[in-house]
Amino acid sequence: MKLVLRCFLTLLLPAVAAIAQKPQPPAAPNNPAAPTVMFDVFWEPATPQQYTITVQASGETRYVSRNPTKPADENGVQGDDYETHFTMSPGAREKIFSLSEQARFFNGDFDYKKHTVANTGKKTLSYTDSNRHFATTYNWSENAAVDQLTRMFQGISNVIEHGRKILFLRRFDKLGLEAELKAMEEQAAGHYLNELQVIALTLESIANDPSVLNIARQRAKRLLAQSAKEEASYVKPER
Repeated sequence: MKLVLRCFLTLLLPAVAAIAQKPQPPAAPNNPAAPTVMFDVFWEPATPQQYTITVQASGETRYVSRNPTKPADENGVQGDDYETHFTMSPGAREKIFSLSEQARFFNGDFDYKKHTVANTGKKTLSYTDSNRHFATTYNWSENAAVDQLTRMFQGISNVIEHGRKILFLRRFDKLGLEAELKAMEEQAAGHYLNELQVIALTLESIANDPSVLNIARQRAKRLLAQSAKEEASYVKPER
C-alpha cells in the first residue's frame, strides 16, 4: 500500500507543479451581477509577474498578485500568491467606470498594431454587468481612455506592492524604510502611484513611530498628505 501511495505521489507532484507554473486566470468578481471592471496583466520579467484588480460599482475592490513562472529562491521557497480587499475611493471608482463607458465598455480591439512597440505585458480590460460582458486584450493602446485606465491600475498595484514592502522593512529592516519611502515619493511626483489611501494606515503608523528614523517618518507624513489631496485630483473625464 505504501509503495502504491509513493508511486501515486511521484506521478501527481510534477503535474501539480506544472499547473502552478502557468499564468492563472483573473480573479472572478465577488458579485457577477454588479457592474464590474477588471484589469489583468501578465509580464514575465516583472515583479509581481501577474496581478488582477477587480472593481465593482459599489467600490468593493479585490487585488491579487502572483509570480506563476518564477523559480523558487535559493532556499527552495516559491513566492506566495497575495490577495487583499479594499474600498476604492469614490473619485477613482467614478473615473474608472466613466472611462470604461468612454471606451465602449471594451467592446472592440484596442491593441496598437500600426508598428511594433515595446512589450510591457499582456493586459486585459473587461466589463461585466447584467446585460454586457466585453473584454479586450492588448500590449499598448493609443485609445486615451484605455491608456488612462492602464496607468490608473498600474499605479494602484504600485501602491499595494510598496505597502507590502514597507510592512516587511518595518519589521525586519527599519533602516531600509527611508530608501523605500523615498522611492515612493519619487513615483508619486511622477504620477505613478494611485490610491495611496489603501496604505494610509501603514503610512500613519510609520509616521508616528519614534523608533523609525525621523527622515523616514517625514516622508511617510508627506505621502499621507499626498493621499489626502488625491481624491480632489480626480477630474471627471469628458464623454
